[in-house]
Amino acid sequence: MSSELYFANRTWTQLRAVLDSGRTPVLLWPVGSTEPHGPHSPLATDPLISIGMCERAARELAEDPELVALILPPLSYGVTRYTAAFPGVVHVEEETLHAMLTDVLRSLVDQGFRHNLIVNNHFEPEHVQTIHRAIDTLQEELGVTTGYLDLTRRRRAERLTDEVREGGSHAGRYETSLILADHPELIDAEGLRQLPPVPVNLAKEIGEGGKDFVEMGMTNAYNGTPAEASAEEGDEMYGVLTEMLVGQVRDLVAGRGGRDDSGMYGRV
Repeated sequence: MSSELYFANRTWTQLRAVLDSGRTPVLLWPVGSTEPHGPHSPLATDPLISIGMCERAARELAEDPELVALILPPLSYGVTRYTAAFPGVVHVEEETLHAMLTDVLRSLVDQGFRHNLIVNNHFEPEHVQTIHRAIDTLQEELGVTTGYLDLTRRRRAERLTDEVREGGSHAGRYETSLILADHPELIDAEGLRQLPPVPVNLAKEIGEGGKDFVEMGMTNAYNGTPAEASAEEGDEMYGVLTEMLVGQVRDLVAGRGGRDDSGMYGRV
């Protein structure tokens, strides 16, 4: 990935040139949680997936004559309570996340970067709710729409794998495949193939009020079938995710959308 696609790798003079270029700058903000993802996948799984999406979208849009896509430094902390029983979880409160999101985005908007899009892959309901609330705050205060691809929306999830459609994936086949596609060195390949299926319907458990992975039966911080994961499936899913994200970018710049309304988890 070319380093100039990263916002923080630019100089201030280069960013001034972007603002003056006539092409609309769009800033992609990778967001996720630092938390356990099974005994096989890194704590950084969520932000790594978000970064993978942003890199692919920025690469696809690199030659677009109408816009310039740049990737912001990732936000790797979120509202993260469900994995509290395991070492490695880092939790921030809702108000902390709301303040970080709104403060950063206000700062960017004040400089003229008015087209920003949050790319999130951590789906605890309270985390997703807070993202939507932050977007609402900025809309009310500044009159700007912050883009957001909400993968908890049914129409989004239906384009992903059976595991996602049938109850969600936490460090299961879907998420593990995405990490294998970009960072196979971070997966415990030998341990992965020995992991038994954990047929917990995460969406159903959350919908019924579950808030702790151990109580849900996810005693190793994963569900689904991670042993079936493959880099090939990860590449395929990144293709779908990138298509959706690029569509959101184009809609945001055109003023015809770019922000999904709250999905199922966001209403819990």
